[in-house]
Amino acid sequence: MPARNTLQRAIIEDELRRLANHPTADEVYEAVRAEHPSIGKATVYRTLNLLSDEGEIGRVRINNGADRFDHQSFAHYHVRCVSCGKVDDVMIPLLGEGINEAASKASGYQVLGHTLQFDGICPACQEGKRGKEASTA
Repeated sequence: MPARNTLQRAIIEDELRRLANHPTADEVYEAVRAEHPSIGKATVYRTLNLLSDEGEIGRVRINNGADRFDHQSFAHYHVRCVSCGKVDDVMIPLLGEGINEAASKASGYQVLGHTLQFDGICPACQEGKRGKEASTA
């Protein structure tokens, strides 16, 4: 049974789509709180998790970092800047069919899906534009 489409849910989803930068739950909360101080942190976290579980938004699991949330729910890859922590989409074809089955066969696991995260240095950091931000990230 789908969750109720509450005003709070709509506000949180709209804010995620407005941010469109793969924010953490804390970043979404801070943005929501600026306009709607009555919406609590737990509500934002719960709603983001629910929207992710329902497939309405994407969840980007970052190695050694906080999960990020993606307003785009279709399957695609991501790249993370190792200098400043920025996360961007990588729009390349998904790995070929059969990769999950190959991983199952090789590991004995029942593989349900896969993720791929590229690590690199974003253009702004390459140009030194984020020097101060990078030292605090």
